Amino acid sequence: MSAVWLEQRERGTLFATKAVVRVLLGVGHAAGRLLLYPICAYFLASSRRARAASRAYLARVLGRPARLADVARHYLTFAQTLHDRLYFLAGRHREFAIEQHGVEALESALAKGKGCVLLGAHLGSFEVLRVIGSLERRLPVNVLLYPDNAASADAIAAELCPELQSRVIPLGRPETMLRARECLERGEIVGVLGDRALGAGRTVRCDFLGAHASFPQGPLLLAAILGAPVVLFFGLYRGGRRYAIHFEPFADALTVGRRDRAAELQPWVARYAARLEHYCRAAPYNWFNFYDFWHA
Repeated sequence: MSAVWLEQRERGTLFATKAVVRVLLGVGHAAGRLLLYPICAYFLASSRRARAASRAYLARVLGRPARLADVARHYLTFAQTLHDRLYFLAGRHREFAIEQHGVEALESALAKGKGCVLLGAHLGSFEVLRVIGSLERRLPVNVLLYPDNAASADAIAAELCPELQSRVIPLGRPETMLRARECLERGEIVGVLGDRALGAGRTVRCDFLGAHASFPQGPLLLAAILGAPVVLFFGLYRGGRRYAIHFEPFADALTVGRRDRAAELQPWVARYAARLEHYCRAAPYNWFNFYDFWHA
C-alpha cells in the first residue's frame, strides 16, 4: 500500500490546537459537543478527498449509497471520539459509561506470562483502553504508533497525561522491535493497529466489505517473531458518553517461516479483516480511515 494516509498531515498549528483543547475542556463536555458542529461543518466543506473516501466506505458498510448526512455523521462521530479522548487523557474517564466484554480473553493471555499483543484498528477509540487499562486497572498498556503524522496531537497527549506518553513505542525506528520485545518479556501488553500500512511496508490482500483491500503484515509478523499471544480489541463509541470495549482471543502463538511469509500470514490477516468487518457493520460510523482504502 502506498503511504496515502501518511500524506494526510494535521491541519493547523500546535498553538491553535492547544487553544481549541483549552476551550473544549474549559466549557464542559455538553457545551464542547456543540462546538464540534461548526468544526465538522468546516472540514466537511473543505476536505474533498476525505469526504469522497467516507462516502465510498459508508456505501459498502451500509449497503446503500451514502448521503451527505451519512458523511456528516461519520465526521461528527470521529470528532466526538477525539473530544472524549481529551477527557480520558485529562483523567476524567469516570464521567463515562464504559462496558467491557470478553475481558477474560485478555486476562487468560496475560496469565501465560509472555505478555500479549493487542491487535486493534482505527475503529472507535483505542484511547479508552489505554486510559482504563493503564490508569484504572493498572494494566501495562504500551502502544506502537507512527509518531510523525500527528505531532500536535502527540504533544497535547504528552502534556495532558505524561505517564501514558512514556508507553508509546514509535513505529519505523531501529529500536522498535527491541522495545516491543522488552515489554513482552516483562509480561506487558503491546497494542498495535492492524488496518494501516506504514510507508512501503509489506501487505496482504484479502476481502473486506465486498472487495479486496491491502492490510499490513507487520502487526501479526511482529507477534509471530516475538512469540506472543494475540488478542483482538475494539473500543466502540456508542453515543453520548458511552463506550463498549470488546476483547476476543485470536491466537495463542503464530508460527511463520522465512520463505513465504505473505502466504502463511494470509489466513490470519483474512480472519482479522473478517472480525474488523463484523465490528464495522455493528458500528458503521466508527471506522476512521479517511482515504481510499480499497485503491490505496
